[in-house]
Amino acid sequence: MHVPDGFINAPVSVAAGAVAATAVAVSLRGARRELDERTAPLAGLVAAFIFAVQMLNFPVAAGTSGHLLGGALAAILVGPCTGVLCVSVVLLMQGILFADGGLTALGVNITNMAVVTVVVAYAVFRGLLKVLPAGRRSVTVAAFAGALLSVPGAAVMFTLFYALGGTTDVPIGKVFTAMTGVHVLIGIGEAVITAATVGAVIAVRPDLVHGARGLAVPLKLRVDGRLVDAPAAAAAAPVPAAARSTRPLWISGLVTALVLAGFVSYYASSSPDGLEKVAADQGIDAKAREHAAAGSPLADYSVKDVSDARLSGGLAGIIGVGGTVLVGTGIFWAVRRRRAEDLTATATAAPSAR
Repeated sequence: MHVPDGFINAPVSVAAGAVAATAVAVSLRGARRELDERTAPLAGLVAAFIFAVQMLNFPVAAGTSGHLLGGALAAILVGPCTGVLCVSVVLLMQGILFADGGLTALGVNITNMAVVTVVVAYAVFRGLLKVLPAGRRSVTVAAFAGALLSVPGAAVMFTLFYALGGTTDVPIGKVFTAMTGVHVLIGIGEAVITAATVGAVIAVRPDLVHGARGLAVPLKLRVDGRLVDAPAAAAAAPVPAAARSTRPLWISGLVTALVLAGFVSYYASSSPDGLEKVAADQGIDAKAREHAAAGSPLADYSVKDVSDARLSGGLAGIIGVGGTVLVGTGIFWAVRRRRAEDLTATATAAPSAR
C-alpha cells in the first residue's frame, strides 16, 4: 500500500505530513516508557523483520498480490508507540533507498501504514484480551483479529485521503469499494503472518512480547510421567541470567529476516499489490510521478549493474535488512538512553527537593 508521488495533491500531502510528524513525536515520547535494555535491540530487529517480510508479496486474487503492513505485529511485540516508530523506519528506508513509496507521500504512507494500522490493531487486540480467557492462545487469537482489521482500516484511510486530495476524477464510491474489497483479502494474509510470528515468540520468550506482559503461565514439573503444577517456591525462583538473554532470539530473528529478504523474496508474487491494482483499474495513477530516488543504486529492490536477477534482488534485500536493523536499533537505543537519563535526573532531583 505504498502510495507513490502524484496520487494525492500537495496540500493534503503536507497535512498528512504534519499528522505523521506529530504521531512520530508522540510515539518517541511513548516509546521511552515501552523500551528497556532488553527490548530496545529487539525493536530494531522487528523493524528489519517487517522490511524483509514486506518483500514477500503473496497472491490474493487474480492478478493481485498483497504484503505485510506490519503495524499490528510491531505493536503487539514491542508496544504501540514503538510499533509506529518501527514501521516509520521501514517506510523511510524504503522511500530513500529503494524508491518504494513517494517521498512527497511519506506523510500519507506513515499515517496509513504505521499510525492507522497500529491504532486499529492494538485497540482490537486489547479489547479482545479483556473478554477472552487469559492465556497464550488468546493473545494469538487477538493478534490475528487486530491484524485482520488493521489492513482494511488503512485502506479506508487512503480512501479518505483520496477524497480530500485525489489528483484524478474517480468516484469516491468506486475507490472505497475496490480498496476495501481487495484489502480485506490482504488482511487475511496479514493476520496469518502476525499470529504465527507472535505465537512463535510467545512460545520461547513470552516475557519479551509487549502484548503478553502480565500473562501468568504456571510452571510445570514432570512427576512420575505426569505434568503437575510446581510448588509456589519453585515457581517464584529467579530466572537464570542466561535464560533472560535476548541474544539467541535476536540472532535467530536476524538470520530469519536475512534469509527471507535475501533468498525467499525471489519467489514472491510479481503481481501488483492491492493499491497498484486498484490504481491501474480505476485510473487513480493517471498523474503519478516518477520517484525522486528512481536513480538510486537500489531502486526497485535490485542492485544496479548486477545482471543476475536472483543475486541482484537478494543483495538488495540483505542490504535493506542490514540498514534497517542498524538505523532502527540506533534510534531505539537513543530513545532508551534518553529514558535512562530522565530517570537519573528525577532520582537526583528527589533528595534535593526534600
